Amino acid sequence: MNDESSAYALDKRWIRRSFDRASTTYDTAAVLQGEVREHLLSRLDSTNCSPRVVIDAGTGTGHASRELKRRFPNATVIAVDFAFGMLRAAARQQSWRRRFLRLCADVERLPLADHSVDLILSNFMLPWSDPDVVFKELRRVLAPQGTLSFTTLGPDTLRELRAAWLGARPPYADAHTRVSLFIDMHDLGDSLVRAGFASPVLDVERYTLAYSDVRRLAADLKAVGARNATAGRPRGLTGPRKFAAMQAAYETYRTDGRLPATYEVVFGRAFAPAKSTPGPPPPIHVPLDEIKRQLRRRHGP
Repeated sequence: MNDESSAYALDKRWIRRSFDRASTTYDTAAVLQGEVREHLLSRLDSTNCSPRVVIDAGTGTGHASRELKRRFPNATVIAVDFAFGMLRAAARQQSWRRRFLRLCADVERLPLADHSVDLILSNFMLPWSDPDVVFKELRRVLAPQGTLSFTTLGPDTLRELRAAWLGARPPYADAHTRVSLFIDMHDLGDSLVRAGFASPVLDVERYTLAYSDVRRLAADLKAVGARNATAGRPRGLTGPRKFAAMQAAYETYRTDGRLPATYEVVFGRAFAPAKSTPGPPPPIHVPLDEIKRQLRRRHGP
């Protein structure tokens, strides 16, 4: 592991603590998370399945678990999260007619039997995990022909905030990691194949949230638990002069009186094969316009 990758390694204990603390504020700030969740759930309409066991991996405050139980009333729906505060909040999404199980566990080490789950849904959990480890574990618990449907964040996410920290004028620029590095869609596809998934399909949608100032963006990130969890993060409070320098750099992005915050959202779907078959791995399907966009970003117009 090189110095940069070590600096961007995730502190799982800090992540769990951040989401525990955010369990009481999450729903007030999770506008993007809610919109993406509804889009992810709508994509299940094209999936012809009648699952017996369903996992909502990284359930947060349980909205997806409630909807999964509505869609599949005869299935056992399990809301999984490693932050106990989130599971406590998820209990409020249950009704006497639509109850789901709650499991406090790390998705990288699930206390579930091999091939015991038919459908796994995961909204914005992967940015806080190691995809190779998670995909391998989800593949283990998926039954043959089981479905994995997920969202995560791509590398353009919070690009303005990252650039503003890097562009803060001396002496306020520093070597600390301020924003996580998010994994490219094509690398996620490779990871799915390595884990043994069949026919992975991935695509990207972009969302832009607008803020009156950077402090509102920072407050929203904290409210949903998306705090800086990289190993190279600063361990003390950010001084007012350093924050002001970053704020001044961010101002260069102001448009129509608002500051943009870009989110590159990756939607993915993959399947557990019906049985193991020899031969080359299956292809990864990526839209042509996304390939062109990646080339422009890497090589210029």
